[in-house]
Amino acid sequence: MPFTDMAFSSIHVVDSHTAGEPTRVVVTGGPELGDDTLALRLRRFAAENDEFRSAVVNEPRGSDVLVGALLCEPVDKSCATGVIFFNNVGYLGMCGHGTIGVVTTLAHLGRISTGEHRLETPVGVVRATRHNDGSVTVENVPSYLHRAGVSVTVDNFGTVSGDIAWGGNWFFLVDDPPLRLDLDNVGQLTEFAWAVRHALREGGITGARGEEIDHIELSCSSRAQGVDSQNFVLCPGKAYDRSPCGTGTSAKLACLAAEGKLAPGKIWRQAGILGTVFEGSYQLCEGELIPSITGTAFITAESRLILSPGDPFLAGIRV
Repeated sequence: MPFTDMAFSSIHVVDSHTAGEPTRVVVTGGPELGDDTLALRLRRFAAENDEFRSAVVNEPRGSDVLVGALLCEPVDKSCATGVIFFNNVGYLGMCGHGTIGVVTTLAHLGRISTGEHRLETPVGVVRATRHNDGSVTVENVPSYLHRAGVSVTVDNFGTVSGDIAWGGNWFFLVDDPPLRLDLDNVGQLTEFAWAVRHALREGGITGARGEEIDHIELSCSSRAQGVDSQNFVLCPGKAYDRSPCGTGTSAKLACLAAEGKLAPGKIWRQAGILGTVFEGSYQLCEGELIPSITGTAFITAESRLILSPGDPFLAGIRV
């Protein structure tokens, strides 16, 4: 259906936040994407229905920081749902905080109870366990360190070194950056991380198969007792992650494991820029590193988005 023909449509959504980072789950009213694999449906979504993405998460109905999650019928019928994640500028293969938000939303809707559930994403099936206290542990897709100690020249900052790792999205991880990792410094942190991302692109530095590295993660030791590290993660649309970032924490675990700094099963407590914490650990399975991330989401709203005919921003304010 052409997007303009969706005028008068209403979209049933449930909003939540995970450790401060918002997720908007599209329950009904989304585009028809067929019954192919989730990876192919994501491509169809991007090619034919990108205006829907923008309408749901961008202003005036959303904001730059909002992550959307479209519920889909899974190919693997053992899965509770399929899900495609998207943000203000595009699409995500996997989203850790968003998966915690999806599981919490499914429980809110009465579709699942406590216990283990499988969710199908464009990059593979993930397992999620909803605990009695409402927290959720996500067993993420296999993660790995791709390249360590990569140097890049960044305008106004000189040489910056970091690791390239996959945690469901591609990350460039910089330890002990030349800026304070504090909430009152997010403006400078954003500009620095954005400059690093552009330097990677201009230098032709990519993921394992030439993919753009579109997440930048800055980390330092945490000053909070019992917390191992604090991070600042800049997402693809230049919005910073309010949570410690599930896929970013997964990438961090992969780096720590490769460096021999974290043993399988040992808990790593990762704080985000707001001070909220994810607990992470990993196991090795048939040579692959499988990270697990635990956090809690809270429902903030259940509503219907209205696509009104004649609205000049029917498809959102696109950037």
